[in-house]
Amino acid sequence: MSIVGQKFPSIDVNAIDKASSTYKINIFEKAVNEKKKIVLFWYPKDFTFVCPTELHAFQAAVAEFAKRNTLVIGASCDSAEVHFAWLHTEKNKGGIQGVEYPLIADTTRVLAEELGILDYDQFEEESTGDNVTYRATYLIDEEGTVFHESINHMPLGRNVDEFIRLVDAYTHVQKYGEVCPANWQEGKDAMKATAQGTAEYLSNH
Repeated sequence: MSIVGQKFPSIDVNAIDKASSTYKINIFEKAVNEKKKIVLFWYPKDFTFVCPTELHAFQAAVAEFAKRNTLVIGASCDSAEVHFAWLHTEKNKGGIQGVEYPLIADTTRVLAEELGILDYDQFEEESTGDNVTYRATYLIDEEGTVFHESINHMPLGRNVDEFIRLVDAYTHVQKYGEVCPANWQEGKDAMKATAQGTAEYLSNH
């Protein structure tokens, strides 16, 4: 069941940071308390295939998200110890050395279960016997409300630029009260959410 338009679940889970410290994190409270947007992306498992390409892609975009008052947080059901080992494995050996944003270690699967993103069939190339998550992505605003949710199957890596575009679009909506049409990009025309606004936009494009 989608949670778009709803508050993100307020659940404490374990996480590890770039300093290799483990701590509790609550995504909903972090968004609200720090008044920041959050892009939370789940990946199936550490030390696998598509996953490290995504973690490096999000790291490369951290500065762009930061410009937009947005935090990047990764998540899987691996333990903090496994995250630690992967964080200290060189990139040319399949590792994620250089990734600096927090990684959630939802070993009890309490948050993944609440979100309904566990793959019980287990795509054979990604699974090692435990339930893993799909490639789910949540964009959360400063009030803890989910404004975007998407889920990819295991073989399909994400396009990080699309999440930047969606953050830009939602920020435009927040700031100007306009809605963003298909393929909208920052700096392009938006539209009023009225029949006249739609007619004017279509007539000009």
